[in-house]
Amino acid sequence: MTIRPLGDRVVIKSLESEETTKSGIVLTGSAKEKPQMAEVIAVGPGGMVDGKEVVMSVKVGDKVLYAKYAGTEVKVDGEEYIILRHSDLLAVVE
Repeated sequence: MTIRPLGDRVVIKSLESEETTKSGIVLTGSAKEKPQMAEVIAVGPGGMVDGKEVVMSVKVGDKVLYAKYAGTEVKVDGEEYIILRHSDLLAVVE
């Protein structure tokens, strides 16, 4: 099954967060912070959203930073994805 976002939506998959701190302390699952870096899996067509023209500035495969509590988490075929608006993306990581 594939996910095809509509309008100004973007489908991302979170990248794994580090399991140890810089000083070498191993973090448990509950102590880890939710990662804010993800890979773009699918991009909607953009277009007119709320009366404004939205041009999608990311493409599939880009690594992005996104707002901490943005989007909706979905599970498809055992994989977890986040669907969010283009405006919730903060930056492209190069």
